[in-house]
Amino acid sequence: MAKKQILFECQACGHQSAKWLGKCPNCGAWDEYIELSDKQIEVLKELNSKPTSNTQSNAIPITEVSFEQIERYSSGDTELDLVLGGGIVQGSLTLIGGSPGVGKSTLLLKIAGNLAKEGKKVLYVSGEESSSQIKLRANRVDSNYPNLYLLSEIRLDTIFKELETHAFQVLIIDSIQTIYSEKVASAPGSVSQVREITFELMRYGKDKNIAIFIIGHITKEGSIAGPRVLEHMVDTVLYFEGDSSRELRLLRGFKNRFGTTSEVGIFEMTKIGLVSAKDISKKFFTRGKAQAGSAITVLMEGSRPIVLEVQALVSDSGYPNPKRSATGYELNRLTMLLALLERKLDLPFNQYDVYINIAGGIKISETSADLAIIAAIISSYRNRPISKDTIFIGEVSLIGDVRDIFNLDLRLKEAKSQQFEKAVVPSLPLEKIDGIKCYNIDEVSKLIEWM
Repeated sequence: MAKKQILFECQACGHQSAKWLGKCPNCGAWDEYIELSDKQIEVLKELNSKPTSNTQSNAIPITEVSFEQIERYSSGDTELDLVLGGGIVQGSLTLIGGSPGVGKSTLLLKIAGNLAKEGKKVLYVSGEESSSQIKLRANRVDSNYPNLYLLSEIRLDTIFKELETHAFQVLIIDSIQTIYSEKVASAPGSVSQVREITFELMRYGKDKNIAIFIIGHITKEGSIAGPRVLEHMVDTVLYFEGDSSRELRLLRGFKNRFGTTSEVGIFEMTKIGLVSAKDISKKFFTRGKAQAGSAITVLMEGSRPIVLEVQALVSDSGYPNPKRSATGYELNRLTMLLALLERKLDLPFNQYDVYINIAGGIKISETSADLAIIAAIISSYRNRPISKDTIFIGEVSLIGDVRDIFNLDLRLKEAKSQQFEKAVVPSLPLEKIDGIKCYNIDEVSKLIEWM
């Protein structure tokens, strides 16, 4: 009698093992291994034994490879086009992730309406909502056009049959975790299902030259649920950032085979849905009365500068270990800057609680705001307001130097356009900018003298 085969699979990454494991050696997830049934093991064997192609490929010199021009068309949204690298690429597969309620479905339904308005046939497939529910949202975002088709379905075969019925140019899947393929004997959302469905969608999109957008749920850690191979298979990975209680949302590109990943799209949630932020220059700072603990800096998000406000609060600590808290700023870097101020300037921050907040809900990922962070901390500590006409730009090192940062001229031009008059910078700009006076500071100690 043949011995029964036992196989366990991690539901977080798809790693397989002959025995149950508490912690996955591949992704580090705990208690994610489940035992596959005999039918599931048989289906996996069939999928692995299938040849990927019936045609044989021959290697050719790279100099003989013909160059194919990438064809793009606009999505009707300037911010999404910016993140995608100039527009939607025919035959591309784009994955969009984000927390619940951040606006993924709203944005894609709005984009579907824009494309349908331009004459392109779009199929919007939802495995979570009925067609009437989508219709209600379409009325709100003004996406009612004859070329937009709705399909409430979770079976992949039915979706492919519908695609063959009409000559669709764009397909939107909401969401990938709800779609079910009968080729795989497991529940929707499992690793095997997500992997198989993504591969089939990728193959179909490349063969038929259809642009496909898929929405992915995220885990509590913030990553897209399902196997990590999902992000490797798609052409573009976009993540929505932002609090659902705030009106502003950021769309970042973490992978893009057809463009750069440095660009960031900024959207605003309005009564008509998620739209491109028309004027973001005054969303992240105020020009009211000067107050202690507030400093202004200029941040680069992709190719565009954004003026934002840094807020700091320094208060007496009633505990042996002072508290450090940062919202929108890296806590480890804040601790480093406070240690630098204690060592270089003899400021007793070991006796004070320090809180940092970046106005507008934006997250700072570059070091050019270090000088503004220190200026806001010292301003709050001394209870001395900083002029609202001054900006602070510069990276601070562990030895107390203020280092140069990239795109200084572009940042100063943006500051000038917002009527700022003074700039504290590590070096003078390459070209003189009329209307804004620059103060050169190469050490942190000189900032105290300037303030």
